[in-house]
Amino acid sequence: RLRADAARIEAEAEISRLQLAREAEINYLREQNELEITKKAEMSRIETDKFKLQVESIGASTIQAIATSGPDTQVKLLQALGLQSMLVTDGHSPINLMGFGQGLLGGLNANTISNAGGAPN
Repeated sequence: RLRADAARIEAEAEISRLQLAREAEINYLREQNELEITKKAEMSRIETDKFKLQVESIGASTIQAIATSGPDTQVKLLQALGLQSMLVTDGHSPINLMGFGQGLLGGLNANTISNAGGAPN
């Protein structure tokens, strides 16, 4: 009888300890997630402010010159401004970006991907 009570008390204590450990872990993860969200939001705000300042400092005439210039001139202007890439639109025309990612990957297609593993053609 005493051994059964002692075992029950030990089991209840272990369950209580595990519950507290899980609650502490959940609280820790929740705080980590909140910190990560705050960090991402702040980084996003910083990038947005940086972009606004760049656009303001570049000016409308320079942006227009980039948009209407040839590809070589566009590359030189973007490099001089410290920009890697830029998309200029009139804000009214829709943009189809369906093939955009493929262009970034250098025309990577399904055949290229399947052949990358050494599969015969």
